[in-house]
Amino acid sequence: MSLGYYAPLPPAPTGVAQYADALLRHLPPSLNGNLYQIGNNGLHWEIYQRALREPGVVLLHDACLHHLLLGHLSQREYVEEFVYNYGEWFRQTAERYWEAKGSSAADIRYFERPMLRRLAESARLVIVHNAAAKSQVRAHAPDLRVEIVPHLFEPPRDHFYREIDEYREQVLGVPRDLCLFAVLGYLRESKRLDTVLTVFDELKRQGLPARLLVQGSFAGAELERAMTPRIEQMRGYLDDPEWWMQAHAIDVGINLRWPLAGESSGIATRLMGIGKPVIMTRSGETEDIPEAAAIKIDPGLPEREQLAHFVTWLTLNVEARRAVGRHAAIHIGQFHRVELVARKIGDLLDGV
Repeated sequence: MSLGYYAPLPPAPTGVAQYADALLRHLPPSLNGNLYQIGNNGLHWEIYQRALREPGVVLLHDACLHHLLLGHLSQREYVEEFVYNYGEWFRQTAERYWEAKGSSAADIRYFERPMLRRLAESARLVIVHNAAAKSQVRAHAPDLRVEIVPHLFEPPRDHFYREIDEYREQVLGVPRDLCLFAVLGYLRESKRLDTVLTVFDELKRQGLPARLLVQGSFAGAELERAMTPRIEQMRGYLDDPEWWMQAHAIDVGINLRWPLAGESSGIATRLMGIGKPVIMTRSGETEDIPEAAAIKIDPGLPEREQLAHFVTWLTLNVEARRAVGRHAAIHIGQFHRVELVARKIGDLLDGV
């Protein structure tokens, strides 16, 4: 026997593909069974279907599959799947959700119904990245074995220390006396870009020496049309070497999430691993990160005020940025090294 490894891989423009590639290169060669890596977007549909047909170990990157199912099921299939997850008394609720699906990307109701039961009940073991995701899975399959393995960090293969300043000034056009913040990755409604742009517009009018870079691809054309005119500096997809160059060149990452889907951010893990401070949402998904290793802000009403406060504080306090970055790198080095993660997942596969 041998390991069946089902996941999107590079050049697919997704963090799961980068994760899957790094994990595959570090897993022991003698593993058996099937390992399915599943997230909440269309790239995972065929993998999801195969995991139901040929049960194995599921590595769940998003503890909410509602949008994956919503995008591939017919109305009748969707309603029946909703009923399968939550009971016959929710049939009319499912019909209302279907009718309002155009707003599902930002509507918290869809995140509160992760639709995990069928996958969880068929799996032999589910691996997740954080405690919030484990709770979501166990709520749908109380008897299932669920294990937490932290998101992995693989350092960049090349070091750019001599070229960072040149890249920052000549390619990004940002002098050293400005603090460069960045929102990176797949730009969906839940990444709070509207709030981030509003805060930076206000701080720019106040003369704060900070700049915001937005880099990635938008989840939809409507969101792109709404956000792009407000973005001062926008970059599209980058290959991995240049992405790392850019990561070294920024000062602070902004990685807010709401509503939450039980995911742990690969981008935040990468930035923290190279010693960058990251501003993130305080939640069950981030509770394992020490307070000294990240800047956490509360979702909801406090979000905008707290974001403005910490952007100002980090812009004006270089030593604070360095201290948070040092603690971030220590935390990632202790718990997220790719060799450590691969060994844990390998042991779990052997056990199954």
